[in-house]
Amino acid sequence: MRPTGRGGHLRFLHADRWHAMTQFWLMKSEPSEVSIDDLAAAPGQTLPWTGVRNYQARNFMRDEMQVGDGVLFYHSSCPEPGVAGLAEVAGGLAPDSTQFDRDSPYFDAKSRPEAPRWLQLDVRLVRKTRLLRLSEMRVAPTLATMRVLQRGNRLSITPVTEAEWRAVQSLLRA
Repeated sequence: MRPTGRGGHLRFLHADRWHAMTQFWLMKSEPSEVSIDDLAAAPGQTLPWTGVRNYQARNFMRDEMQVGDGVLFYHSSCPEPGVAGLAEVAGGLAPDSTQFDRDSPYFDAKSRPEAPRWLQLDVRLVRKTRLLRLSEMRVAPTLATMRVLQRGNRLSITPVTEAEWRAVQSLLRA
């Protein structure tokens, strides 16, 4: 995968095709629930991103995320949190089926099929990377304003600037 700047957007060569990634996101997942290895082993290396139960994160999915956007796949709530791989938004928005499943930890009794509260989208693996540990990210001056590093940030989905995306790519190559 080779990044190149053009027209204010990054473009990546992936699967023998060029596509524009106009926005970038960090998406957190607990590896005990869904890890980068689970994504790599999934059919088509694609999984639905379910279980988002925060309105701001849901609104990012609903209002801003688009197919082709770049994703930093971040392992959280584990002994060594950090970026474990690169992915892309691969599928459009749909109601999150776990909200209607009484056996799911993400069941929401107030959500109705005719008016779902929660959404999901598909995420596809671009590549597994070395683990870029949270501790490495914290000491990188180029990432000082990254939302995941801010005190009190608990969102499972946060926007990433193009400069932060490039900085993470650089750290992953180091």
